Amino acid sequence: MKHVVALGLAALVFAAVPANRVTAPRAEVPAAQLATINVGDMAPDLAFPDPSGKTRKLSDLRGKVVLLDFWAAWCGPCRMENPNVVKVYSQYKDAKFTSGKGFEVFSLSLDNTKDRWVEAIAKDGLVWPNHVSDLKGWRSEGAALYGVNSIPATYLIDGKGKVVAKNLRGPALENALKAMQAK
Repeated sequence: MKHVVALGLAALVFAAVPANRVTAPRAEVPAAQLATINVGDMAPDLAFPDPSGKTRKLSDLRGKVVLLDFWAAWCGPCRMENPNVVKVYSQYKDAKFTSGKGFEVFSLSLDNTKDRWVEAIAKDGLVWPNHVSDLKGWRSEGAALYGVNSIPATYLIDGKGKVVAKNLRGPALENALKAMQAK
């Protein structure tokens, strides 16, 4: 009977996590990571080093529509989504939107090692300049601020800095950007 109960609990836990996301091990998620940023909230600012050590700030992209993308080199679902993000970036980077001019991606990596992070950026052709990480993995201060406990996790932010959508992938991201374009 104990085995049946254990299997039942394991099935419930497994079913609660979408198959296309990677969830942090319980021991890795800081208590502060229970906060969440919702649609309609102003996006909290982030400032972290890029691979060259230069600090890049999310707020420096104000005036543009921004996809804040939490990902990691070791995250299979993240890497599978990267070609779509590359396609959408090249298609919309110079577009005019009702709440901003241009589209940018602000990629915050939950990697622990710089080499794997930089290698994944190059291998996946992530051509935008805004790649940042504090190299703290699941203990990333940015992930804690946004309440991220599974990746990929995305926030679409309008030119005024307001979160307008969360966790858009594939065609949903492109459709949201189309809907935001200036007529």
